[in-house]
Amino acid sequence: MMQVKNGLRFVGFGHYVPPRIVTNDDLSKIVDTNDEWITTRTGIKRRHFMEDEDTNLDLALNAAKMAIEDAGIDPQEIGAVVLATVRPDNMTPSVACMVQKALGLSEYTPSLDINAACSGFMYGLSVAAGFLMQSEKRYALVIGSETLSRVLDMTDRSTCILFGDGAGAAVIELSEKHRYFSVLGSRGNDDYLVIPNNSDKRYVRMSGGDVFKFAVSTVPRTVEELIAVSGNTAEDIDWFVCHQANKRIIELVAKRVGQSLDRFYMNLEDYGNTSSASIPIALSEMNQKGLLKEGMKLIAVGFGGGLTWGGAYIEL
Repeated sequence: MMQVKNGLRFVGFGHYVPPRIVTNDDLSKIVDTNDEWITTRTGIKRRHFMEDEDTNLDLALNAAKMAIEDAGIDPQEIGAVVLATVRPDNMTPSVACMVQKALGLSEYTPSLDINAACSGFMYGLSVAAGFLMQSEKRYALVIGSETLSRVLDMTDRSTCILFGDGAGAAVIELSEKHRYFSVLGSRGNDDYLVIPNNSDKRYVRMSGGDVFKFAVSTVPRTVEELIAVSGNTAEDIDWFVCHQANKRIIELVAKRVGQSLDRFYMNLEDYGNTSSASIPIALSEMNQKGLLKEGMKLIAVGFGGGLTWGGAYIEL
C-alpha cells in the first residue's frame, strides 16, 4: 500500500476517441456473432476504431489538450508526462516524448511510456507523483492511450468484440488537502492475456474465463483494502470506477462489496475495453457530465494482463 505523503489532487480531465464507431451489428458482418450475444455477455454495444492514418499520438494529444484546458493551466507548468499504453506507435521514441514535443514543453520534462496493461493509468499516477516530488514544476500529465484495433484478430470472436481505441488524460498536482492511497500489484502470469511480440501473429490472445475469475477476486479485495486504509466505510465513497472490461465483472464487484450498482460508473456500452484508457476516459466523461464534485471520495481500480492490478483512493 502506498500513500502519497503530500497527497494528490486531480486538476483537470480529458478524453478522446476516434470518430469511427463500430457497432455489434457491424462486427456480425465480419465474424460469427450478433448484438444479443455480445451485449448479454459483455454489456458492450459499440466501440471506436482508428482509421489507417491515425496514430496513438493523435489520440493521446487530443486527450492531453482537453485535460490541460479543463485544468486551466499553462502547459509550461507541467513537470512530467507519463503515458500508459500496450501499443505505442514505436518502441522508441515513446508516445510520451512525442506528446511533450507537440505541447512544446521544456526539454527538462521527464517523459516516458509505461506498460501495465489495463492497470496502466493507475500505475502512471504513482509514477507521476514520484516525479513531482522531485520537480520544481507544479503539475504532471498522466495519459492512458490505446490503439488496440491494430492488434485484434478479426476472425476471433472471443477477442475482437471486446476492445476499442481511445485515450484519457488527467492533470495532477501534489496537495496536502487531498489524501491519496494506492495499491499496485502483479502476479507475473503470461497465460491469460497476451499480445505476442511476433511480427506474423501480433494479436491479442486471452483466456476470458481465467481473466474473469482473476478480476472478480482481485478487484473487490482491492476496494476493501483501500476503504480500510483510508479510514472510510463503503458508504462514504461517492463513486467506484472500475476498469471497463465487462459489465458482469462490475456487477459482481458491486455485489461482493455490498454496494448498489448505480454507484459504479459504467460507459463500456459505448467504448468497449480501452485498456489503460478506460479509467481516465470514465473520469473525464463523469467530469463532463457534472458527476464529479469538490469533496467527493472515489475509488478507482484497474486490472489486466501481467496479471496486474492497481487501485487508488482519491479525494476531489
